[in-house]
Amino acid sequence: MMPQDAPSFVDAWSHEAALAMVNRLEDEIGQVIVGQATLIRRLLTGLFAAIPFANAEDGAPRAGCGHVLLEGVPGVAKTLTATTLARAIDARFQRLQLTPDMMPADIVGTRIYDAKNAAFRIEHGPVFTNILLADEINRAPPKTQSALLEAMQERQVTLGERTFPLDDPFWVLATQNPVEQEGVYSLPEAQLDRFSMMLRVEYPDAAHEREMLRASSRRAVRPCIAPADVTRLRAFIRDTVVVEDGLIDYIVRLGRASRNPAEVGRSDLADLLAAGISPRSYQHVLALSRVTAFLHGRAYVRPSDVKEVFLDATRHRVIRSLRAEAENVSVDAVLEALLRRVPLL
Repeated sequence: MMPQDAPSFVDAWSHEAALAMVNRLEDEIGQVIVGQATLIRRLLTGLFAAIPFANAEDGAPRAGCGHVLLEGVPGVAKTLTATTLARAIDARFQRLQLTPDMMPADIVGTRIYDAKNAAFRIEHGPVFTNILLADEINRAPPKTQSALLEAMQERQVTLGERTFPLDDPFWVLATQNPVEQEGVYSLPEAQLDRFSMMLRVEYPDAAHEREMLRASSRRAVRPCIAPADVTRLRAFIRDTVVVEDGLIDYIVRLGRASRNPAEVGRSDLADLLAAGISPRSYQHVLALSRVTAFLHGRAYVRPSDVKEVFLDATRHRVIRSLRAEAENVSVDAVLEALLRRVPLL
């Protein structure tokens, strides 16, 4: 397994070769998942984003994949897409169907007393995997949801007095149904902040729906890359895609505008926002923008890359005011207004 702070691989790979690997992966998933090309592209963006999360004992920075929250009604291929992606990268995969009676030990594991040896032993939970699908995460109570916080942020799990590092890559995909309101628990801000993106999964168009019905069967997914390749590609994109200082300033201006719209001449939006995005979210926007530029075949980030991922990376981090909820003003509408107003320079 590759270390989390892997070398750059600039000499080993060219941008064309690395992009060809990702394109093969994208095409393979697209052979099974019909009508969700944007969803597949965004998932790959999160998978290969180098999100900084901690420093190693030697002080070296570490990074992991960008976790993704999928929101959509049942039947739009959220779970199927996650399962197909896991098979395409030949990764260890665990699916958790979260329910109100689930306990934290059902996710991370627990200590079990072994009477024969008169000692406790550790039983690892399903979180010890490469890709964890937390299906209907908002059906689990807050105590159980919080069991994922350490794993998602620090890529480790503490059981008793011992701390166990998780394998790299470790990637959490979670789904939630925005329609049902009974028997669900809203995700707290601390949990939402662990997700790099919140993707709204829409219905496919009519042509793709007809294509689904005409397909007599779906072929098996063929593995395209190995889990170790995910770590290497993530490091390659981080180390080779250039971000100029002007783009960093642009991301900061966007974030500050979400907290104080009056700075960009939109004081009318201030009453619609109770809280804007945090400085930590800038790192997510930056990492996602790098991958977006790479997927467009470039070794440098443009403002258009930032704009492409900004809504997905921030909509779940912004809190609407009571007035916005009463007037049914969406977070996306406010963020789009800020995107149009914040200057590039």
